Order: sequence, then structure tokens, then C-alpha cells
Amino acid sequence: MNNDSSSRIVAHLKKWISSAAPGAKLPSTRSLVAEYQASPVTVQKALQALTAQGLIESRPGVGTFVRAVRSARPSDYGWQTAALRSPLAPPPPASSTMRNVANDAISFHSGYPDRELLPERLVRAAIARAARGDAALFRPPAAGMPELQSWFAHELGASTPAGTTPPNPSDVVVLPGSQSGLSSVFSALAGRGQPLLMESPSYWGAILAAGQGGVRIVPVPSGPDGPDPAELARAFEESGARLFYAQPNYANPTGAQWSAERREQVLDVVRAKGAFLVEDDWAHDFGISSNPVPVASRDDSGHVVYLRSLTKSVSPSIRVAAVIARGPARERILADRAAESMYVSGLLQAAALDVVTQPGWQTHLCSLRHQLESRRDLLVTSLRQHAPQAHIEQVPKGGLNLWARLPDGTDLERLTRDCETAGVIIAGGNEWFPAEPAGPFIRLNYSGTNPGAFPEGARIIGQMLERNRG
Repeated sequence: MNNDSSSRIVAHLKKWISSAAPGAKLPSTRSLVAEYQASPVTVQKALQALTAQGLIESRPGVGTFVRAVRSARPSDYGWQTAALRSPLAPPPPASSTMRNVANDAISFHSGYPDRELLPERLVRAAIARAARGDAALFRPPAAGMPELQSWFAHELGASTPAGTTPPNPSDVVVLPGSQSGLSSVFSALAGRGQPLLMESPSYWGAILAAGQGGVRIVPVPSGPDGPDPAELARAFEESGARLFYAQPNYANPTGAQWSAERREQVLDVVRAKGAFLVEDDWAHDFGISSNPVPVASRDDSGHVVYLRSLTKSVSPSIRVAAVIARGPARERILADRAAESMYVSGLLQAAALDVVTQPGWQTHLCSLRHQLESRRDLLVTSLRQHAPQAHIEQVPKGGLNLWARLPDGTDLERLTRDCETAGVIIAGGNEWFPAEPAGPFIRLNYSGTNPGAFPEGARIIGQMLERNRG
């Protein structure tokens, strides 16, 4: 009965409100009780319903009023155009690797491993322990927790040969992910307007960091075995650069790994030119049929600035990485980091350290190697069977990606659009080139979700390539 009475009051008041002026005052609750012969509770329910619909508003101690309808006035931000002036570089589009897609899509585009490839149990336990410790409450040192610095230094030192001085913990600066480390290294060691040599193709995030920092990229062609030392020396000489960015182990996107001979040759060039090699060891934990050997393990004179990330192998939510640099270069990088973020969350540092020092970490890495191998081989086999037009020059010995060359004349934009319409998400290769692309390529990540769908995904890619040629 009360519900019926309440609805009746709401209907009558709506009719009254429709003809009332904005801000008009409604009769008092006592008056409404008398008018509608209803209880105060029923009247209050009716008023609450009208308030929820945005028709009236109550002002305590004053009364209830018809709510004024405010039309949205378009915002004018035109003044910012003059205040900001033209950007130094056009804003880059968001990388295709960072897109979120439907769960039922066959995803080859992402740059991150699937959840089932992460040490989930170790991560959850580590976060819980870190939350109960002092790291949850206190500020860590600007260069990082001493224990985590020691771990990074010891890991690199373990691959340092006799006769080469291993890094000290004090050479380590902990970072909130390697992407911010790239920005700091480029800014601190090159500087705005200065040249930076970079492998081509190369990691899109490094291209972005250099562009945002105003650094001038000089591409150096790089193939399955890495850059040609003579070409690298010539690029140093002609550009006057003192910084070379590279990924010697399982490069993103190509999967290339430098041989021992190539590592020594590149290091000799860098030393001869009095320059720095920025070594991005992003895939250190993703070896499959080989083990990563950092170039930094062969250098103790400060020519190699070494970046090591745990973000992809531990958890994307634990963004912890480190840069190992010696001499004044380390101090400049630390100063840039301090100006940028002061310090890295102690909670995340403690959790990361907990994960990588657990006995289960090495067990996880061993299992991960086998899982990546089966996924890689399944995708390679599927592409060779269903999409032979996508030529894989080199099956990578580690990492997360396949790099495939497509037939000349392939309309890459159309191909990615057609594949997406068919439920397959791929990443066009253009964004991995710091200058003009050397041809049509796609990068396919084999660490994503649902590997059982790889054959179907390859079939669709092959089908769309055939259509693209028509």
C-alpha cells in the first residue's frame, strides 16, 4: 500500500515539477502528508525517489526545491595553444603493443607474457610479506634498497670472467621500470639535440624515450647477428655520437642474439671511440635454447651502461629494474632519476627482491624456458604451414617474439585491419624502425594468451595475406 501511495505521490509531483520554475520550493512534508493522506514515511520515500532522479534537491534547514537544470557549457582550452606553443616533436601514437583487446581475440600483439607464465604464487606471497615489513612504511635510499642493489650487482658479476672487475652494489641504481631508465640514460649521457646511435629495427619504447628527450636518433642497420662493427664505427665517426643503444640478447623485435665474437667487436669499437654502449638486457630471464651473456660482463672501464628489468619476468605490476653504470655516468643518471621520481617504492623493491631470492624462482625459470620453447615452436610451425608468405629469417633462441618479413607491396595497415576484423590482433613492424621501415614486417608475440589458438591465428594471417595481394 505504501509503495502504491508513494508511486502516486511521485507521479503527481512530477506533473507539478514539469510546470514549476527551476528553484521553486516544494510544499513542506507536513503539507504533503495532509494533501495526499499518506504517512510521513511514504512521503519521504516519494521525495527520495524524485531526488534520485535528479528532479529535486534538499537544502537542510531550508526546504526542498525543484532542481535547476544546468546545461553543459562547452569548455574552451584554446588559450593553452598559445601558452604551450608548438611541441618540439609531434606526439607519438600509442604503441599497438599496449592495446587492450577482447578476451576472445587471438592476440599476437602484446609485449607482456601471459599470466600463466608468471610466478604468481611467489609474487602474491612476496607482496604479502613486504606489506608486513618496514618497506611498507619507510622511504628507501634514492639509489635503491642496498639488498636489491647487491642482488643486481651479484647477478651481473656471476657472468664476469676472471681478470674483469665485477660491479659493486654502489654501481647500481634501482629504477621504476626500464622505460624510465632509458629516458634518464638518454637525457643524462646524450642530452637534447645530441646524436644517439640505435640499432634498426629496435625497441619502440627506446625510440619513444629518445624522441621525447629531444635526442637525435642515428639508425644503425642490425641483422640476425647484430650490427656490422665497421658500419657502427662509421656511424660513430660521421655523427659524432658518444652513445649506442642496443639489445644484444633476444632483441625486440627481431630476437637476434649477438655471438661472443660480435660482442667483443662492438665493445672494441665503443672503447676506441671513447663512447658508451647502453645495453638493454630486457629479456635476460627468457632464454630458450641459449643463455644470455651480457656485454657488460666483459667491461669494467665504464663503457657499458647496463639495464636489467624484472617487470616482464616477475610481474607487470612490480615495475622494478636497475641500471648498472660506473664513474661519473652513474652519478649523472642518479641525479636525473632523483629529479624525476626521488626514489622507487620500497614495497615494490622488497617484493621483487623476495621473489628472485626464493628457491622457487630458479624452478620457475626452468619451467618458463620449456613453456616458451613449446609456444615458439608451435607458432613457427603454424606460420610455416598456414602463412608461408610470412618469412621468418631467424628462429630466436630466446625472448618473446617472432619477426616476420612480408612480401614486398604488402599493405601493412590493411593487413592489420583485416586480421583484427577476423579476430586476430597483430603488431605492424613500422613502429620498431627509428627511420623509414626497411620493408613490411610484423612482430608476433608467442607468450600471450591461449596458445592453442596459434594454428587458427596463423591460418587467418595467411588468408589475409593472400587477400592483401589481390
